[in-house]
Amino acid sequence: MRKFKFPSAYTTLYIIIIISALATWLMPAGSYDTLSYADGRFVVEGTESVTLPGTQATLDSLGLQMELSKFEEGKIRRPVSIPNTYQELESAPQGLKAILYAPIKGIYESIDIILFVLIIGGFIGVFQESGAMEKGVGFLSEKLKGREKWLIIITMILIALGGSAFGMQEETIAFYPILVPIFIAAGYDLLVPVAAVYIGSCIGLIGAAVNPFSTIIASDAAGVSWTVGIYSRLIMFLLTGIVAISYVVRYAERVKADPTKSLLHGLGIRNPFEKKTVEAPGPMKPMTWILLALFALTFATMVYGVSVLGWWFEEMTALFLAAAIIIGVLQRISEANFGVAFINGAKDLLGVSLIIGIARGITIIMNEGKISGTILNEASELVSGTSPLVFLPILMLVFFVLAFFISSSSGLALVSMPIMGALGNVVGVPSEEIVNAYLFGFGMMQLFTPSGLVLPSLAMVNVPYNVWIKFNLKLLYILAPLGAIVLISGYLLN
Repeated sequence: MRKFKFPSAYTTLYIIIIISALATWLMPAGSYDTLSYADGRFVVEGTESVTLPGTQATLDSLGLQMELSKFEEGKIRRPVSIPNTYQELESAPQGLKAILYAPIKGIYESIDIILFVLIIGGFIGVFQESGAMEKGVGFLSEKLKGREKWLIIITMILIALGGSAFGMQEETIAFYPILVPIFIAAGYDLLVPVAAVYIGSCIGLIGAAVNPFSTIIASDAAGVSWTVGIYSRLIMFLLTGIVAISYVVRYAERVKADPTKSLLHGLGIRNPFEKKTVEAPGPMKPMTWILLALFALTFATMVYGVSVLGWWFEEMTALFLAAAIIIGVLQRISEANFGVAFINGAKDLLGVSLIIGIARGITIIMNEGKISGTILNEASELVSGTSPLVFLPILMLVFFVLAFFISSSSGLALVSMPIMGALGNVVGVPSEEIVNAYLFGFGMMQLFTPSGLVLPSLAMVNVPYNVWIKFNLKLLYILAPLGAIVLISGYLLN
């Protein structure tokens, strides 16, 4: 009998798109009215469009516990769901044409991320021409010999801090070509680098202290200052970090001692960066150090730009393009060779780019099928009427499930937070704990949801999705009870 092989990321995503389309035939269509702000006035979109005065009184009358200043300052730009306005709509089932168009539309909507990934690939390709990466990896491997686990610990801590501070996740795609050769040279398998990088980013999302794309937007939507409830988030960040880092290090050291213990053992997984060999350490030339410094400076500038200067994909993409040109000039390679190196590097990440776009198609199917509002309404009914001590853990679970369908942190916050915040008021749960339940549930689901960055990240290292799920389920069994305990403790100490 032929052994079952788990489908590729492309097939997995298309299966989910088909399932989502089938759901639009089985589930009733429905939506909440939404509120937008433009030119000093509010616009309510529902069965019809209504313009209302841009005042705090309007927000209060709609049951939105939000400050007018957040709209005026542009901190809330997307439409916000209005509590108690859910209504069923005429069904909009998605057929074969919609299924075919979904990934294409997803690629259109994700073009900023896709272009960013392709330019990073070109940047890596040009840098590879110098040979500086191989020399640098060999040098680092020699220095860390016997202490390789510290590379895992340091990587996860730094990325977790970035995730907590400014939602660092898409940016981590750039780190795999650098880190995979180092981890492989250290004796680990391909699962370890993706675990260190991706789980590190999820630690930051779960315990997001000041992330403007999740914590601050969710707090604004719930009508509470982002500084309230921060101690619970910091505690969760610390606990999650200790558990997750210990979990990854324990697995890595077990694989290093006995490669047959690897979850990838016997699967014939090819190292996508096998051409990026680790050279024996030798004398490092001044130009090698200059190129390595410029390489590191590029990533440091990206982090600074996003966290301090408010950069997003346009600025980050331009940064890597400029850095690639500068590296090419320093190497004195010809214009023709520069083009070949850049295109070959971008080609290496083309598959990852397509996965990002196809994943967005899942959300498009559900939105055009008008079932996103129905899912949110069913979720809100699930938690209504329970006691606070039951409400918070269940709410975390609800956000965990919702994040499977809505993988955008800001999108989920603005869609769900006004509704769940209103339910929290009825139950007697402080708004900051609603925000924390959202952060914990959303962050944990990012470990799994195929509509997020899991599949692009796994595609970078050729790790099958089913292996990744198996690896992370045990971690989830630890993190979920921790989240519930922190939420309940925060409520009791309030």
